[in-house]
Amino acid sequence: MKNVLTICAKEIKGYFVSPIAYLLLGLFGLISGYFFYSATAFFVMSGMRQQMMGSQQPMSVNEYVIAPLLGNSSVVGLFLIPLISMRLFAEEMRSGTIELLLTSPVRDWEIVLGKWAGAFVMYLCVLGVSALNIAMLFIWGSPDWRPIATGLLGLALQGGCLLAIGTFISTTTRNQIIAGGATFAVSLLLWVLSWVTSYNEAGWAQVIAYMAIPTHYEPFAKGVLDTKDVVYYLSVIFFGLFLTKRSLESLRWRS
Repeated sequence: MKNVLTICAKEIKGYFVSPIAYLLLGLFGLISGYFFYSATAFFVMSGMRQQMMGSQQPMSVNEYVIAPLLGNSSVVGLFLIPLISMRLFAEEMRSGTIELLLTSPVRDWEIVLGKWAGAFVMYLCVLGVSALNIAMLFIWGSPDWRPIATGLLGLALQGGCLLAIGTFISTTTRNQIIAGGATFAVSLLLWVLSWVTSYNEAGWAQVIAYMAIPTHYEPFAKGVLDTKDVVYYLSVIFFGLFLTKRSLESLRWRS
């Protein structure tokens, strides 16, 4: 575990000594801030309109502000995650340091887990920007914290499984742009698999739709913590890291 933490810390430092971390935080902060402002403005205007019409039905901050913000953050993460994962192994191969890493007294699973954990911590830092926006709502209101925690957990698990896929793809090329593009393509494919049920209700279509990422995030967005969705995300993470380990063994054999 010590080696995993060491590699994880090295990866986190690598993000922050380069423009990557600041670019990701800045872009996500700008986009997330716009989403937060738009949702909040719509909530206020809708509340004023209801008061003018004499309606006494209360409006939910969770439904009108937090749920759209987390849902939009999920979509934005689809574009940012490839930027986080593309450098993990591709940069090592491009610079020639992969040989030093493979010949060091560190096990393959420690390398894989450490690099994925570093990328995951970077992703959590990005998600923290959304958490800061949501925290502002507790200053002036009292939203229900349980759906918020469930939604953030869903975002973290979703990001973790896409990062595992990106980590594997990063071991297949020394070009970061190719790694990032391929990760985005695979992530996008997993995102749109659920569309198949809109025109086909066959059993095979249901299976394909089950593999889609949004299918398993929707319960989290509604504040529902379902075991099958957690198992799905953890299974994808495990499978992605397993493929990464096998790919790393292939690199070791070729070198």
